[in-house]
Amino acid sequence: MSRNAESTAFRSALEVIRAVEPRVADAIGAELTDQRESLKLIASENYASPATLLAMGNWFSDKYAEGTVGRRFYAGCQNVDTVEALAAEHARELFGAAHAYVQPHSGIDANLVAFWAVLADRVESPALKKAQVRQVNDLTEADWFALRRELGNQRMLGMSLDAGGHLTHGFRPNISGKMFDQRSYGTDPATGLIDYDRVAEAAREFKPLILVGGYSAYPRKVNFRILREIADSVGATFMVDMAHFAGLVAGKVFTGDFDPVPHAHIVTTTTHKSLRGPRGGMVLCQPELADQVDRGCPMVLGGPLPHVMAAKAVALAEARRPDFADYAQRIVDNSQALAEGLLRRGAKLVTGGTDNHLVLIDVSGYGLTGRQAEQALLDSGIVTNRNSVPQDPNGAWYTSGIRIGTPALTTRGLGTAEMDQTAELMHTVLTATTAGANADGTPSKAKYALDPALADKIARQATDLLTPFPLYPAIDLA
Repeated sequence: MSRNAESTAFRSALEVIRAVEPRVADAIGAELTDQRESLKLIASENYASPATLLAMGNWFSDKYAEGTVGRRFYAGCQNVDTVEALAAEHARELFGAAHAYVQPHSGIDANLVAFWAVLADRVESPALKKAQVRQVNDLTEADWFALRRELGNQRMLGMSLDAGGHLTHGFRPNISGKMFDQRSYGTDPATGLIDYDRVAEAAREFKPLILVGGYSAYPRKVNFRILREIADSVGATFMVDMAHFAGLVAGKVFTGDFDPVPHAHIVTTTTHKSLRGPRGGMVLCQPELADQVDRGCPMVLGGPLPHVMAAKAVALAEARRPDFADYAQRIVDNSQALAEGLLRRGAKLVTGGTDNHLVLIDVSGYGLTGRQAEQALLDSGIVTNRNSVPQDPNGAWYTSGIRIGTPALTTRGLGTAEMDQTAELMHTVLTATTAGANADGTPSKAKYALDPALADKIARQATDLLTPFPLYPAIDLA
């Protein structure tokens, strides 16, 4: 696509939107400006290509397509079949997976599809066997009662939230915590690393139906071969949620024991984050789970989003290009450079560094909570998110950590030298920020003090740092 074509496409789209609701058009334009001028360090965010973005804004949005390729509950889905089949083909080839299901709307949806697929595959019940052959109308109330009892209270073992796990790995605020009798494995208190012997011990004691690997805030590689051996030793299904590091798997930065696809029975992921696609989810699985996974809609999903599946196909095609592997390696190089820059300046990092795309800073060393640090950095043009650290005394709302990641800045072209400068900007802000107090004089976990002049200075420096690396340089909305 030419530079002029990209500008024309997005400018024309905004003109059409502005004619109906100018405030929406203004907000879209403002978001591009904000993203261009801010250091985006949220580990779960990235910048999708113009082609991926444009693939979402079309009349595929108007089509219902329950079912799967060639087996739809609506007529006229031949073009949806084309883009869904392409997305699944690209996913299988990219990850070396036996089967790919690209309909999930999000990572949570992908996990729900995986959970129910495993439950349906593993739990033995006469009622369930009837349901599996689609004779739902023939099930009696007694059959449904037996089915609910069989599917309920199964056991899940996953990484604890404060050690870097995710809400969807069995925690009470999420539906997974209500579906399963859940137990967590943590990390070694001294190192912050997974202790595989302790995971094996927990699995032998708890005997879960599903052992979950993967994370949202663990800055190291995971040995999926060992976790599969643990799962096999107790007869568990091994599921991996690779939403955060899928791009590193696709780019062959994580291979062998650190690539989950050859080792897991079922793998879930988002398609954005380090994979740099549209917001959405995906499930990869072994052949024996394929039929159950393909029933994700209507099992737990609403109607598929054909326009997003089209964008997934585009993004996955981009990820199969040779330059994506170079991009994935630069993500890790930048992450490690950022970690080293912070360490040199005295920051405390969980596990003392990183092997992947993210860095977890324990900001208690600056005398701050995660919430205070997050807002002070935002005031200074640096976008991050607060995150729990192991054994966090401030809980999951205020936290003691800041999670940062390099996929987005790497997409813009920043390198290791700019990561060191980023570390300097962050350290300056965090050092200059002080915790505030409540009206009664007690320490506040939310209030903070930062000289506005310093915040403005850092924000200008952040913008200057980004100037040689324009975001969407071919797009001019003026």
